[in-house]
Amino acid sequence: MGDEVDGHEVDRTRTVLLTRRLAVLASAAVLTSPGIALADGDPIIGAGSCQVIKFCVDVGVGDDTTGRGGQADVPQGGADDDPSKVKCTYTKVDQRPPADHPVWKGKDPKKNDLYFRSCSDGGQDNPAGFVVVPTGQPPAPQVDPQELAQRAVDSMTLLGPAIASPRAAGKYTVGVPMWMWVHQSATTYGPNTATASAGGVTVTATAKVSKIVWAMGDGTSVTCNGPGTPYTPSEGMAQSPTCGHVYSKTSAGAQNGKFPVTATSTWLIDWQGGGQAGQLTEVRQTNVQTSVGEVQVVR
Repeated sequence: MGDEVDGHEVDRTRTVLLTRRLAVLASAAVLTSPGIALADGDPIIGAGSCQVIKFCVDVGVGDDTTGRGGQADVPQGGADDDPSKVKCTYTKVDQRPPADHPVWKGKDPKKNDLYFRSCSDGGQDNPAGFVVVPTGQPPAPQVDPQELAQRAVDSMTLLGPAIASPRAAGKYTVGVPMWMWVHQSATTYGPNTATASAGGVTVTATAKVSKIVWAMGDGTSVTCNGPGTPYTPSEGMAQSPTCGHVYSKTSAGAQNGKFPVTATSTWLIDWQGGGQAGQLTEVRQTNVQTSVGEVQVVR
């Protein structure tokens, strides 16, 4: 169990580890110039006495569709089992570097405190760095907007294409144009919008399918930049104006006498929030078996 410092729990083991880390950094600073920077861009500074303040940042998720597994809310359970919590530790550095040191980021040391921040959501990415806050104020949790964007995407239900044509029960003919198209919904084509919030930052992400690549099972593929056009009998033998294929051989030699058709959709996700914006991509697939035969001529 930790001790109490100013009403906050202190993890003494973590304090020792962070103090040792800062002590090592201080030794490195003696051997090198003050301008040397850490991998995350924060300069090396000396280590002094420290206090550790722990925060748990709840990430609330809102979605206009159901989340993965049918739930869009934060999972229930203990804090240690909750993947939607980013845990941050702030270590106050009392032995301050000179006022002109880059770690202050131009702030006045007489009016500000310096903290070392280490965060983790239980994954492989554990960002760390230095935070400057007004004297006497607790450090506010800081969240990477792109991480929130990914959380928003993870809360969405993004599925593979809802194939309308070709149909598994359909029978198609060599040399006759096949029209391919998909049903459109928020979960299979978009747009699909969700938000994620933490530490006073809210990010909104909107996902929509940008293209569908059809692997036709005969060694060819077709890329369609839209959902395709539904076929109507009045079109006769015309080819699809947006997404189609013409088989040149039957599926008799394929496994089970059918071509395995795979439709792969690429979801393009635009996100913005926390003063930033960007794009993410997700890929989903749907499979269908297609029977292709020849026209039987009766003489």
